[in-house]
Amino acid sequence: MQFFSVKWTQSPRSLKLRPQALPVWNTVASRLAMSIYIYSYSSVGAGITPPTYHKNNIVYVQSGIQTVVRDQISHCTVKLRQTTGLMEYCLEVIKENDPSGFLQISDALIRRVHMTEGQWGKGTLTPRMSSDFDLTLDSGPLLQTIHQLDFVQMKVPAAPMLQLEECCTQNNSATLSWKQPPLSTVAVEGYILELDDGSGGPFREVYVGPETICTVDGLHFNSTYKSRVKAFNSSGVGQYSKTLLMHTSEVAWFTFDPASAHPDIMFSNDNLTVTCSSYDDRVVMGNTAFSRGVHYWEMTVDRYDNHPDPAFGIARGDVLKDVMLGKDDKAWAMYVDNNRSWFMHNNSHTNRTDGGIAKSSTIGVLLDFTRRILIFLINDEQQGPVAFDSLEGAYYPAISLNRNVQVTLHTGLPIPDFYTPGEPDPSGSVC
Repeated sequence: MQFFSVKWTQSPRSLKLRPQALPVWNTVASRLAMSIYIYSYSSVGAGITPPTYHKNNIVYVQSGIQTVVRDQISHCTVKLRQTTGLMEYCLEVIKENDPSGFLQISDALIRRVHMTEGQWGKGTLTPRMSSDFDLTLDSGPLLQTIHQLDFVQMKVPAAPMLQLEECCTQNNSATLSWKQPPLSTVAVEGYILELDDGSGGPFREVYVGPETICTVDGLHFNSTYKSRVKAFNSSGVGQYSKTLLMHTSEVAWFTFDPASAHPDIMFSNDNLTVTCSSYDDRVVMGNTAFSRGVHYWEMTVDRYDNHPDPAFGIARGDVLKDVMLGKDDKAWAMYVDNNRSWFMHNNSHTNRTDGGIAKSSTIGVLLDFTRRILIFLINDEQQGPVAFDSLEGAYYPAISLNRNVQVTLHTGLPIPDFYTPGEPDPSGSVC
């Protein structure tokens, strides 16, 4: 059985078909029977000129090989059927039980088998035409079409430009705005905004998306952040913009947080003043957490009836809201009545100190992460020793009170003059 494959030869552009282990002749013939765009044809072997026809001013050639190959396939098929019939007849004769009958036809069967074998060997399987022939193809139109293609080189976006007039900080939030260079025509799918940790540490991604303005909340107070942005598309990520330094507020401005407060807490004065509708102690926190730096805020007692004991201090975000501040392990507080005060954490009461509060009293809270300590003041005087130390993590300003107390929050205050941050006090007091 003959096989052939196709490969390119040198100029003029032509195809050479040679014997290989690919589809059998009938498959090749069916493929060659298809109409192809061609201008000349020359047969190397049989000298057969295939039929041609014209359509749309293009010469189409149908291969004459198909007829020759089909004739040989038909001839081989007839011979194969005859041989198969002879084999089946011989099998039936072998099954004959009469020895004399078998001997009568055995010689004739042997001669017929030899004759059939000879017929197969006398050209039945010999190809009737050469397996090598040339097809000369005109590739000009194809090359012309290729040259007319308009290829676009995909590029990564250019470095964005930070719009300095729109970049700003407010409290512990930073807003950044950027745009693509005016002459840039490369498509942009999105941007990646990065900030460091405010202490010169590594950059980290804070925003990925298509917007060109972003506000980042929850930064550290009194810290300088480095920011940069880069653009990306399906081809990759572009270069970074110039690095912008942004400094957050030196002091913290915040209010009480209605979203996290106990339902019995009542708010007024733009969430700076709170009281309670219940006789039981209820907790309310500030809307800003601290984890670095030195912070100081005060609360003024607007109303103080029947000598209650409100608690002031700091708490984790998951502190209990229906008990006095300091009853669980998520709060560090000072609770005080009209005569004395105590420090409390995880329901442990320590450092009873004389001196209480009344209407118009001011309670100050100083949280220093450089020394990891918490100090309380009443009317500008430190109340007792350092209340708590070894503080780490994020803490919210917090208080607990009942309906007999109303307080107003004051923020954005400087550190008291008597206190020097970052210098340990071996005596346990900084007064």
